[in-house]
Amino acid sequence: MEEQFILRVPPSVAERIDRLLNESALDDESLDLSFSEDGRNGTFVIGEDHFSASLLDLPGIVESYKTYDDSVLIKTADVGQMIMVREEGDPAPEVVEYRHGLTPPMRDARRRRFRREPDLNPELVRRVERDLLNIMNGGTAENIDILLCWLFANTQEEVGDESARNSRKKAVTAAKPSGTNAGEPERSESDESDDSM
Repeated sequence: MEEQFILRVPPSVAERIDRLLNESALDDESLDLSFSEDGRNGTFVIGEDHFSASLLDLPGIVESYKTYDDSVLIKTADVGQMIMVREEGDPAPEVVEYRHGLTPPMRDARRRRFRREPDLNPELVRRVERDLLNIMNGGTAENIDILLCWLFANTQEEVGDESARNSRKKAVTAAKPSGTNAGEPERSESDESDDSM
C-alpha cells in the first residue's frame, strides 16, 4: 500500500532536498515533518533549519500514476491535500482550502471553475419556510409580499424562458376584449369542426 502526499516548498529548500535525494550519503542533513495537535499546522526541519508548514485542502483531486515500462500508466493514488512549507516571513494561511490548484490552468480554481454558493439570507429562508408550512396547513402567510417575491424569483430561474413565454400568452389572452359576442360562450376548435359536418 502506497502513501503519497504533495510537498510544496520554497525554491531554496527544493534545491537542498534535490541534493539530498541525489546523493547517497544522507548523514549531513536530515528531514523531519511534525504537526501540532490541530493537525493543520506544523514544522518542517531540514538539517538545522526550521520552517513553518500547513496542511491545506486542494480545490480538486489530483491523480497520481506510476509506470514500469514507460508505456502503461497505473493509477496509484488520489491526493486531495498538500503540505505547504513557508519561509520565515510568510504569514500562515487563514483558510484550510488552498485557493489554487497545482498547475497554472488551475489558478484560482475555486472561483473560476466551480459553481458558487447561492447568496441566501438565512433569516429570509426561515421566514419563507415558516410561511409555506403555514399555507400548507390551511393558514395564511405573515409576510405574503416577501413570500411572493421569493417564489416568483425562484420560479423564473428554474423554469426559464418557457414559463415567461407562457405567462405572457396567458396575460394577453386575459386582456383581450370580448368583442361583440359578449353573451355567447367562446367556441373551441372542436366545436367549429362539429359544425362542418
